[in-house]
Amino acid sequence: MGNVIQLHRVFSAPPERVYQAFLDPDALVKWMAPHGFTAKIHYLHAVEGGDYKISFKNFSTGSQHTFSGIYHELIPNERIRYSDQFDDLHLQGQIEMQIELKSTMVGTELFITQSGIPELIPVAACYLGWQESLQLLSLLVNPSIPDH
Repeated sequence: MGNVIQLHRVFSAPPERVYQAFLDPDALVKWMAPHGFTAKIHYLHAVEGGDYKISFKNFSTGSQHTFSGIYHELIPNERIRYSDQFDDLHLQGQIEMQIELKSTMVGTELFITQSGIPELIPVAACYLGWQESLQLLSLLVNPSIPDH
């Protein structure tokens, strides 16, 4: 099963906005890559059974990691379950992701479980990367900006 991490975060945004940020390619490019990286969405089909391919590029060195996966469960505004794997032969294994969203009186509780992380990736590095990404996600979803 590999390494497992669990994260919890609360956003002032409604579940609909947080859910959308996990499935919209433009939103993912804005928040998913941790600090020091850029993201590129090669393709993304956000339906059950749909697939995606994403790259993270280290802005300092230019090195790149590409990963692809499949959406297994999409329950609007409640749950996203998918699996992915790196294209790099040194980072073998299937990573399982579960994103749970719970509406609260202040916004949305987010629970993330990531399992099957390749042994070469330190768990602490995953936590650091996710903390940075979730900080960026909060900057995207928390503001409610009217159209005018």
